Amino acid sequence: QVQVVEAGGGPVQTGGSLTLSCTISERTFSNYAMGWFRRAPGKEREIVALIGRSGESVYYRDSVKGRFTVSKVNLKGTLLLHMNNLKPEDTAVYYCAAKYRENDLYYRGQYNDWGQGTQVTVSS
Repeated sequence: QVQVVEAGGGPVQTGGSLTLSCTISERTFSNYAMGWFRRAPGKEREIVALIGRSGESVYYRDSVKGRFTVSKVNLKGTLLLHMNNLKPEDTAVYYCAAKYRENDLYYRGQYNDWGQGTQVTVSS
């Protein structure tokens, strides 16, 4: 099983910025499509951003477009989520997930390997 580890969460004020990072235990990081998800208290888990193997194919949920940027640094084996202009509604536990893929498109299906999550709390 692939181990997935997130880091970088914490408290931030409205309008602030945070960068989350994610690494996996596999040496073939470049063969994995990745995703950032979040679960707010009392809500279902939702997609935040998805990215294909090379990092060229990306998807964002509408509410984070223009504020969040996902990037995949294959040489460093790291997935990043840069979050700017944070809002209280961005408060959630953020999860990173990985999926081995044969093609380079982002993946919206079932992810098998998940991290434990990192809390992001945006105060007004």
